[in-house]
Amino acid sequence: MKRRPLLKSTLAMSALLLTGLFPFSSQAAETIKVGILHSLSGTMAISETSLKDMALMTIDEINAKGGVNGKQLEAVVVDPASNWPLFAEKARQLLTQDKVAVVFGCWTSVSRKSVLPVFEELNGLLFYPVQYEGEEMSPNVFYTGAAPNQQAIPAVEYLMSEDGGAAKRFFLLGTDYVYPRTTNKILRAFLHSKGVADKDIEEVYTPFGHSDYQTIVADIKKFSAGGKTAVISTVNGDSNVPFYKELANQGLEATEVPVVAFSVGEEELRGIDTKPLVGNLAAWNYFESVKNPENSKFVADWKAYAKAKNLPNYSTAVTNDPMEATYVGLHMWAQAVQKAGSTDVDKVREAMGGQTFKAPSGFTLTMDKSNHHLHKPVMIGEIEDNGQFNVVWKTAEPIRAQPWSPFIPGNDKKPDYAVRSN
Repeated sequence: MKRRPLLKSTLAMSALLLTGLFPFSSQAAETIKVGILHSLSGTMAISETSLKDMALMTIDEINAKGGVNGKQLEAVVVDPASNWPLFAEKARQLLTQDKVAVVFGCWTSVSRKSVLPVFEELNGLLFYPVQYEGEEMSPNVFYTGAAPNQQAIPAVEYLMSEDGGAAKRFFLLGTDYVYPRTTNKILRAFLHSKGVADKDIEEVYTPFGHSDYQTIVADIKKFSAGGKTAVISTVNGDSNVPFYKELANQGLEATEVPVVAFSVGEEELRGIDTKPLVGNLAAWNYFESVKNPENSKFVADWKAYAKAKNLPNYSTAVTNDPMEATYVGLHMWAQAVQKAGSTDVDKVREAMGGQTFKAPSGFTLTMDKSNHHLHKPVMIGEIEDNGQFNVVWKTAEPIRAQPWSPFIPGNDKKPDYAVRSN
């Protein structure tokens, strides 16, 4: 006798759900959740906060056009706070508790290495938007930033050329973690192949958040007395501000010793007086200053978004390479979900191969079918006194990534397709 009222109430609840009148109808089925995993505090916040904001802008843009497969995208933002083990925790939370379909995130390679086992274990999908050292090719990651042959190697070749100053000695300065150390291992082998001896290569590392560059800049000046010298900087995060300020303090100008940076773009230069730094270089795959219709719209949309959302210092809002890579990655993922007709990771992974997108760089970028990296153009820009870059050299076409550098012994035996790291 007790079951009849329960049955009636269950049937009544089902009817209400079907008519949409029940207040607790599930929202999850109506949206596709997208995880955003970037440091919004700590030493990397200077670089990563804008990537979170760019992801949110791109999600709004996709939603305004009807979303994906008839569903709106819903951002789930977490702050791993420049704490590498916390990245893994937050990644697991996004995949298991928040049930996101995809994650866009990480900047440093140590944060990516921290989350990689989580994505492989749970078969999640990570889009990684920053240049890195290569030596990785996971089926659970799509790499929308540059591999070394799409940034580091061409930059050093440029410095060795007449146009780039014909450098003979190289001061490799980096933050002490996997990306700078592995990149410099590759660059040292590359320089050896060009006849540069070890005595003409200096390698120095500083911790994250390092702020006293007085001695290091003095050492660069001493080292440069031995011949035409260039500095290769893989300094990351907010340490770039005191490093560049110290270059200016000691009067080390680009005409004397040029610095080429792999992790300094328009966003990092916002907090610096760039007048003393004019002529120093950065190597990327995109600069805000490139002229084409796609980029004009991209920059205008970003500045309007920054103002509308009242982002900090919105009046000086700038775009940069990892922001462009975030934008391209999100659009490509949306295209792949549309093609697959599903957010299922295996189906989306299959649909991602060969995806193309007309990027703000002015080039149509392609996601490689086997190695999960974008084919990207390479650009070298000179710092101008307004904090922008004048592009002084670029490739004619996008370059295919070489995740396994040919300058590391044994890499020629590794497969040219994504395999699990564990």
